[in-house]
Amino acid sequence: MKIDKIDLKILRELQENSKITNIELSKKVGLSAAPTLGRVQKLEKAGLLQSYHAQVNKEMLGLGFSALIQVSLTRQISNAMQNFIAQINELDSVVECYQLTGNFDYQLKVVVPDIPAFDKLITENLSKIEEIRQMQTMVVLSTVKSSPILPIDYNKPMKVNE
Repeated sequence: MKIDKIDLKILRELQENSKITNIELSKKVGLSAAPTLGRVQKLEKAGLLQSYHAQVNKEMLGLGFSALIQVSLTRQISNAMQNFIAQINELDSVVECYQLTGNFDYQLKVVVPDIPAFDKLITENLSKIEEIRQMQTMVVLSTVKSSPILPIDYNKPMKVNE
């Protein structure tokens, strides 16, 4: 599938504000409303637009403590990765999980209300996952940058893999 500069403008605008109306979007990309909507639907159908999200202020909702936890698994346990992933997916406080190269196998991003809630997550949940051999935690003091915009050249048409 080929995407041109207009498709790229649409992708950028929707990453910046997924709540934008089709009329506003069409003005920003220089098309009328109907072709703009058709392009958005084409991008959705192709899988380039996977979903739309609201960015929520977690602190206002009482979720003021974030941490990154690096995890090493015990490789001797059969199906360790699948079991670990299944158990992590059950924990709402784990908002992101990345498989890594290097000294650790995974990195978890955890969001909880406070330190006691974090302690409870560790002692009642993570420490009971027998596939975990080692954990290292880093407390997030502040978020300096968090961008929803992917780093691509939005002025250069491209062919994308389907």
